[in-house]
Amino acid sequence: GIGIEDLTKGRSLSFKTFLIWVLISVYQGGILMYGGLVLFESEFVHVVAISFTALILTELLMVALTIRTWHWLMMMAEFFSLACYLASLAFLNEYFDLSFITTWPFLWKVFAVTLVSCFPLYVIKYLKRKFSPPSYSKLSS
Repeated sequence: GIGIEDLTKGRSLSFKTFLIWVLISVYQGGILMYGGLVLFESEFVHVVAISFTALILTELLMVALTIRTWHWLMMMAEFFSLACYLASLAFLNEYFDLSFITTWPFLWKVFAVTLVSCFPLYVIKYLKRKFSPPSYSKLSS
């Protein structure tokens, strides 16, 4: 998280922070792309559907994990984004096989890829917060 003190001292915009986000992106990109391939889908359109749906869910979860104070507008934006994606599935027939994306194999594969993509980062964030809390959280306790 970013506190006022962190911003004024430039800590949150450091090369280290940038590098961490690049590494997170590379990790998640690898998991999302190869997760669909590793799950042995024979048709490329299925790999695309698994990877892209997992990408959308991963990004929404990453936003949710980054937010410290939830506002009703943020919740609405998260739900609206998900609803737009789900609604777009009906119009993107050449990229999504509707008969496949409504099956349990699709759902569990998306869940598995999303979980592998986000869970380690959630654990790292939890451990970091537990053992090295940000400066402003010390003030509230």
